[in-house]
Amino acid sequence: MESTNPVLSRLDETVRARRGYAPTPVEAVTVDDVVLRTVGLLILTAAVAALAWVLVPAGGAVGAALLGTTLAGLVLGLVISIKRITNPLVISLYAIVQGVLLGVASRGFEALYPGIVVQAVVGTFGVFTGMALLYRARVIRATPRFARLVLGALFGVIVLSLVNLAVYLITGRQGLEVYSRTGHVGWLPYVFSLVAITVGALTFILDFDAAERAVRAGLPRRYAWYCAFGILVGLIFLYWQILRLLGYLRR
Repeated sequence: MESTNPVLSRLDETVRARRGYAPTPVEAVTVDDVVLRTVGLLILTAAVAALAWVLVPAGGAVGAALLGTTLAGLVLGLVISIKRITNPLVISLYAIVQGVLLGVASRGFEALYPGIVVQAVVGTFGVFTGMALLYRARVIRATPRFARLVLGALFGVIVLSLVNLAVYLITGRQGLEVYSRTGHVGWLPYVFSLVAITVGALTFILDFDAAERAVRAGLPRRYAWYCAFGILVGLIFLYWQILRLLGYLRR
C-alpha cells in the first residue's frame, strides 16, 4: 500500500529496495522513534512560530517574511521528499522555515479574528488524534481502493487550488478559495474547504500505514526523521485548511 502523502510515498521505493535486509535491532526504526521525532519537530515548529509572532515586525517585513518562507518551505519540502533526505538538520530547517510562516500568517488571522489560532490548533490535533484512533482500531483500513480514492481526491484538491490561485492572480476573482481576509464568502469555498479538510484527514491513515511498514521492513533508524517529516507536512496542510474555514465562519 502506497501512501497518498507525496512525502511518505517515497518510502515505498525504499521499502521495496530493502526487502530481504536483516538489520540488527539497534539500528532498526521503531514506532517510538517516529513518535518522538514527530513530537520534536512539532515543538520546534511551534517554538519558532511563537518567536516569529513576537519578533517579526508588522508592516513591510510581513510580506517579505511570508513570501520568503513560502518559497523556502516549498523548495526544502521538494528536495527532502525527492532526495529522501533523513538528515535531522535539514528536516529541522524545514520545521524552522514553516514555523516562521505559521507565526507571521497566524498573527494576521488572530488580529482580525481573536481566538481563531487556538481554535485551528485544537481542530488540527483533534482531527489528527481521531484519525490515529481510527487507524489503531482498524476502523478505517489502508486498502488499495481506499488509497486510490484518497490519492485522486488529494490530486484534485491540489490542482483546483493551483488553478484557483492562478485565476485570482490574473483576474482578481476568488472562486474555490477566498484569499482576502474580509468580505462575503459564498457557499462554494465552504464546500471546498470541507472537502480539503476531509481529504487531509484521510491521508493520515495512509501515512500511519507507511510508517508502520517502514518499521516492519526494518529500515534504519534515521528513516524515523523522514516519517516524522511527512506527518509534519500533513499537519501543516490540515492546519491551513482549518484556519481558512474558521476565517470564513468568522466573517
